[in-house]
Amino acid sequence: MEYTQLGRTGLKVSRLVLGTMNFGPQTDEPTSHAILDSALDAGLNFVDTANVYGWGENKGRTEEIIGNWFAKGDGRRDKTVLATKVYGNMAGDGPSWPNHDKLSALNIRRAVDASLKRLRTDYIDVYQFHHVDRATPFEEIWQAIDVLVQQGKILYVGSSNFPGYKIAQANEIAARRGGTIGLVSEQCLYNLAERRAEMEVLPAAEEYGLGVIPWSPLHGGLLGGVIKKEVEGGRRASGRAADALANPTTRAQLQAYEDLLDKHGIEPGEAALAWLLTRPGVTGPIVGPRTAEQLDSALRAVELELSDELLTGLDEIFPGPGPSPEAFAW
Repeated sequence: MEYTQLGRTGLKVSRLVLGTMNFGPQTDEPTSHAILDSALDAGLNFVDTANVYGWGENKGRTEEIIGNWFAKGDGRRDKTVLATKVYGNMAGDGPSWPNHDKLSALNIRRAVDASLKRLRTDYIDVYQFHHVDRATPFEEIWQAIDVLVQQGKILYVGSSNFPGYKIAQANEIAARRGGTIGLVSEQCLYNLAERRAEMEVLPAAEEYGLGVIPWSPLHGGLLGGVIKKEVEGGRRASGRAADALANPTTRAQLQAYEDLLDKHGIEPGEAALAWLLTRPGVTGPIVGPRTAEQLDSALRAVELELSDELLTGLDEIFPGPGPSPEAFAW
């Protein structure tokens, strides 16, 4: 496994991030623990979750599964860089009681204590704002975070789904207040087929020293060889992936992508992950395996080297927006 610094921090993390959103809803606890053990054995030390994972009436279940894994001991917690998130309503599917969601100082205090209990740990390495809270000023947010850092409950803070201007705003206010390091990472939607982050989010992250942690690196499975699997009689695409494949232009683009990788003898999903690892500022993509086999495939991507010819071909099939601000200015 390769490691890198998380943004401008001294924290060393693996070039792949183990996403746990499937733990509970799609992957049972024993299998989830086996995946966590295999990941750790392979040197993957960065584990990402969120307080709402488990979804519906089972919100918090994913954190509980991870907490039970930590409780098995053998250095699991000490070897893991743990990231979780705050924002969502934790009151099941019913209406949210006031102050039980978003980023008020009250909810941050309540949410971090609840996450620590479920995770069966006394600190969180990277505490992430799951979404922008337009109603809460960053002065209040940073004041709440400063208290948690002083208490030793969290070490670093990251954002998720933030536009570039909010990254700038958050860190400028942090700098004015002094005494806080500000955001050190941004978790955003970024992959070969969805490159809009290159226009604003990635430049802002680079300017402020944030590590970029792309989610949905396979674009909901579309970059994982979905057409080949369909032809071979494997699992058919469903939901948004099926809708995308119904679009003739999108299907032709994905066919060209799979044909290019077949020519180079590379699995599509592994190539999509390896491409992200070539992007400036990317710490590591989040992989969310449901099975041990999917984890093995993701791990192979770290060792994969993409030729200049292949990178050029990928850019031709999935052209990015171009440099900022030129991409949107003219």
